[in-house]
Amino acid sequence: MPSTATATQPTIEKDFYRIGEVSRLTALKPFVLRYWETEFPMLEPVKSPSGHRLYRQEDVEMVLRIKRLLYDEGFTIAGARRHLREQSGPSEGESGAGSGVALGGGAAEGAAQLLSRKMLLDLRDTLRAFLTLLERK
Repeated sequence: MPSTATATQPTIEKDFYRIGEVSRLTALKPFVLRYWETEFPMLEPVKSPSGHRLYRQEDVEMVLRIKRLLYDEGFTIAGARRHLREQSGPSEGESGAGSGVALGGGAAEGAAQLLSRKMLLDLRDTLRAFLTLLERK
């Protein structure tokens, strides 16, 4: 069965991806991925018996999130790490004590938050494009 790919993000239906595949999917060099593993504890690919890194789909999605925070939104590594920790805190611990997020909605609330965030990022990009056009006149 051939995999389908879109112009923005190729999709491959697999359980595990090797570092070279993740590098191609995310347009990042393998050394960047290895470095990010040391800086972001939430990025933990499993190791095969032969020692190769095997990224799960969640790991690939985390790499894409990290890339967006660092490259598109201008976060520092420490800021991106803190942001990801805050975003994943309540869902991992389930206690949510002291987190500023309301308990209850769980996955649906998280999905709505991500959708809202994506919409805001898209709006920001559109506004920047308009600003660039206006500055040229």
